Amino acid sequence: MLAKNHKKLIVTLTINPAIDRTLSVDRLVFEDRAYILDRSEDAGGRGINASQVVHTLGGKTLALLTSGGGAGERIEKMLAGVGFPFETIRVRSESRTNFTISDKQGLTIKLNEVGQPIATAELAEIRARVEACLEKASWLMLCGSIPPGVSPHFYSEIVHLAQQRGVKTLVDTEGDALLHSLESHPTVITPNQHEGERLLGRALITRSQILEAVDRIHKMGPESVILSLGSRGAVGSSVEGVFEALPPHIDALCPIGAGDAMAAAFTWSMAKKKSFAESLRWGVAAGTAKAKLPGMTFPSLEQTRAVYKQVEVRTV
Repeated sequence: MLAKNHKKLIVTLTINPAIDRTLSVDRLVFEDRAYILDRSEDAGGRGINASQVVHTLGGKTLALLTSGGGAGERIEKMLAGVGFPFETIRVRSESRTNFTISDKQGLTIKLNEVGQPIATAELAEIRARVEACLEKASWLMLCGSIPPGVSPHFYSEIVHLAQQRGVKTLVDTEGDALLHSLESHPTVITPNQHEGERLLGRALITRSQILEAVDRIHKMGPESVILSLGSRGAVGSSVEGVFEALPPHIDALCPIGAGDAMAAAFTWSMAKKKSFAESLRWGVAAGTAKAKLPGMTFPSLEQTRAVYKQVEVRTV
């Protein structure tokens, strides 16, 4: 049991983790061969990635995740040496395997399995484990997709649990799970551009469309919203105002995981009692720093700080 003065833990929940297999190739061209230059395999899932970033930045984190079958056992072995604590909830269904292919020009293709159903009793165990961890948490990050058959209200229910214990929440998901999470008024949601488009059912291309979308999403229920725009940074709306965070131009090697880094660094900064605008700046810095790195490598505090100095934050 952690002492009360340790109630600064950032807990992440990943109910649909995966083995992330990454291939680096010379070039990706349709109807022509590509040559594999490197390959790697990591424990993946948005929450696991977020815990990795929080840990790297010097924050205290705990990763909660499901683990099923042989793939789940391999995920646990991979996490054994990452340096931050994790807890697993064993489930009967096999954990996922995802594939990412990136070339030297930064073009990336990501292929994800949808995952397997989780039994009702296993979902109850997940809720119980989350509830137990909330006693030592300041933030709970609900990260990634939910498996088929799980109620789209699941994240909303977990947000309510956190709120009852004074724990702030970040929801980083998509589709119906994102839509229904808004009913519980989470502290912040962090959709990327594509997720925002699907949420609103419209394309987001121009700056005015993006600003209007952020305003609309904010009015749908969350206390704050950050719309991630990849190489164009992010737009965030909170009670403090609406802000644009503009990153420096970089040569991206692998943007996969940049959104996870952004959400994690934002939460890490907020947990340190920084302002929303300052935290948005840290988030965009971490996401940009991640995109500069190959595969599923996440940036150090020094690498993130170097980019942070170049991120411009404007009041809209």
